[in-house]
Amino acid sequence: MVTNNDLDKLRSLQEIIYEKISLEKNIQEIPKLLGTQEELLNRLKKTFIEKNQDYEKIKAEESELKNRLIEAESTREKSEKNMDAISTQREYEALDKEIRDATEKEQQYRKDLIHKERILAELDEQIKQQASLIENQEKDLEERRKKIEAEIHEKQEQINLLRRKENKLTENLDTEVVFKFERIIKNKMGIGIVAIKGNVCMGCHMILPVQFANEVRLGDDFIFCPYCSRILYFEESAEGEEEYFNTEDTGALSDLDDMEDDDYEDEDEEEEEKVNVEYEE
Repeated sequence: MVTNNDLDKLRSLQEIIYEKISLEKNIQEIPKLLGTQEELLNRLKKTFIEKNQDYEKIKAEESELKNRLIEAESTREKSEKNMDAISTQREYEALDKEIRDATEKEQQYRKDLIHKERILAELDEQIKQQASLIENQEKDLEERRKKIEAEIHEKQEQINLLRRKENKLTENLDTEVVFKFERIIKNKMGIGIVAIKGNVCMGCHMILPVQFANEVRLGDDFIFCPYCSRILYFEESAEGEEEYFNTEDTGALSDLDDMEDDDYEDEDEEEEEKVNVEYEE
């Protein structure tokens, strides 16, 4: 026999289970915020590595340009010295061309070096900024991780307390009923037990058969709504409250199947008549 005390236990249990489910969901959601920040930090580190690689590449190019500049300067100086020893116009023209070529190379190498040095200075500044940003992000991430761990621990303690209350409430309740009840609360936004007024479930507002409603009213056992699966208990309609339906028009749940069978029979008859007409034609 389902007593008012049993129903009160279910109502209290409903609140406890819903709060517990909400806390468990929060615990699952919290690390996602941390994951977003970790992803941002990983992107910063990747960019930092790429900047360093670019810096080393440009640095190597700068070193190569310096060597070429030294070589060009050496060639020019050597050609200039040889100008004093020439004796023909042809030798003069050849040396003069070497000096001009070496001078042009020097100018181009110096120009390229200035460009490389500017790029290196920019990269160096960017790398310093990235390093500072990564350091700050790591500190912030560590602080947030500690806060999250503390928050999860606190919520887990609340869940443990709720479970102790839940175990106390369910000591004398059927374990299968409790199991179904918890699943219903998860799927029905925290509402697992509702009244039935007249023949109407207040959870899904579906009209139920008279016999079924009478079984709920008798309260011999826990009864679940066949439509929304919630546990039902009978509640008298308020005086003057409008009737939801005519009880004489309400059958048993099995009547739903009978109605479907009648529909199929009507469809078969219509199809048969259609075939006969086509045949006669």
